[in-house]
Amino acid sequence: MSVSGILYSKNGAKVARKLLILQLLTFVLLSAAFGFKSLTWTTSGLMGGMAAWLPNVLFTLFAMRQQGQTAVSGRVAWIFAIGEALKVLITIILMIIALGLFKAVFAPLGLAYLSVLMTQILAPAVINSYRT
Repeated sequence: MSVSGILYSKNGAKVARKLLILQLLTFVLLSAAFGFKSLTWTTSGLMGGMAAWLPNVLFTLFAMRQQGQTAVSGRVAWIFAIGEALKVLITIILMIIALGLFKAVFAPLGLAYLSVLMTQILAPAVINSYRT
């Protein structure tokens, strides 16, 4: 379950916050490890992690803002669809900026991006297993 799916569950905001922090730690630590190679690899890793993490943060804020309103039939689905479309658009823009403008190295950028995505997939299962 992704950040977007967690927000609509019970205690969703707390779990989403934990997941976002875990994602942040994942790509920051991975980017720090890339520092052994070069500073360019470190910044490329940070840009790749941000390209996956920042859209999740923005979606979380968007969904929490909409969550307080009265649920109209079909409204949750539209909010989810709009939020996911914005996530994809922001990710594409951030990748274009990283690769085109900053000339990021593709390997660390891709690895950091994928590490955040894998954290997004695997972490909810781990978080839910420790909940009582």
